[in-house]
Amino acid sequence: MPTNLFDLSGKVAVITGSSRGIGKAIAEAMAAHGAKVVISSRKELACKEVAFSIRAAGGDAIAIPCNISHLNQLDDLVRGTLNQWGRIDILVCNAAVNPYFGPMATISEEAYDKIMGTNVKSNLWLCNKVLPGMAERSDGVVVIVSSIGGLKGHDKLGVYGLSKAADFQLARNLAIEWGRHNIRANCIAPGIIRTDFARALWEDPQIHRRVVETYALGRIGEPEEVAGVAVMLAGRAGRFITGQTIVVDGGATIR
Repeated sequence: MPTNLFDLSGKVAVITGSSRGIGKAIAEAMAAHGAKVVISSRKELACKEVAFSIRAAGGDAIAIPCNISHLNQLDDLVRGTLNQWGRIDILVCNAAVNPYFGPMATISEEAYDKIMGTNVKSNLWLCNKVLPGMAERSDGVVVIVSSIGGLKGHDKLGVYGLSKAADFQLARNLAIEWGRHNIRANCIAPGIIRTDFARALWEDPQIHRRVVETYALGRIGEPEEVAGVAVMLAGRAGRFITGQTIVVDGGATIR
């Protein structure tokens, strides 16, 4: 049996939204398994701090700030990575926004466009910039961090869930279009994870109690528990998995 199922040595991984939360945990885990990682989010200082901490722990990381909703900055992210390391082997589309909490009936056009543009269009545009290089080498991995919000109806997160369901289909389409080039594309759909992004859903004791009552494991998740799945999908362990959505939700969707 192979012993290097999770070894990412020599791979270059770009992770969007990786200065905190799930993205940061994925970057740290991939670096710990040998990958050279690019830390990217809107804030340059935050990116540099994470990259520094990874290097201090013995990993290899650089910081390239990027607001993925600005398509010209995606060019800078790809160009900067190629200038530094010459290739991108693993692309993790993790950055996302949700500026609106309420029914779809009252969402503004601006909020709708921001959610769909950032959470779906920017992921597609970034993939279109990265995957041709992967195809030239006949090897590559895309991991899109989605949400169980794309699997369930919700009266306050409807458009966010719509964007996350679109990411499931994006991964399936990428898997079909690029599979013959040995490129795999998958989604991870986390439940509520202890991050700043989901703070409103776990910091309030009453909301937290109602949430964990519906989770089979009786608790919410931690960022590293999503990161482990990302490493699996990026490594040899996941090389026959493509076009799939891996649910990481402590049993929230089985009830």
